[in-house]
Amino acid sequence: MHSCHYLLYRQKKGKYTRLAGRHANYNIGTQAAHRWLHHMAAAIEENEGLKSDDEAREKLIQYFTYTAHYLVAAMTYMRSDQLSGGTTVDPGRVW
Repeated sequence: MHSCHYLLYRQKKGKYTRLAGRHANYNIGTQAAHRWLHHMAAAIEENEGLKSDDEAREKLIQYFTYTAHYLVAAMTYMRSDQLSGGTTVDPGRVW
């Protein structure tokens, strides 16, 4: 992913997107992070537009890896007043 895409995202969403707050009601651990990364890596490999762009694939993997493990770490420090999504956990969800 070229840095301009990241900058555009930041310009639209801001530096802090409340990603952790939106996921705070879900028990996201290391296993879930690894599972999500597996699916993201598969999607990147399947994308025809990325097959010839090694730099973009690498940047996406780096970004997704950071994001997944950031969420795992954030779950440790999240306070109930920082929630920005639903206020209950969906008991049927398997992470």
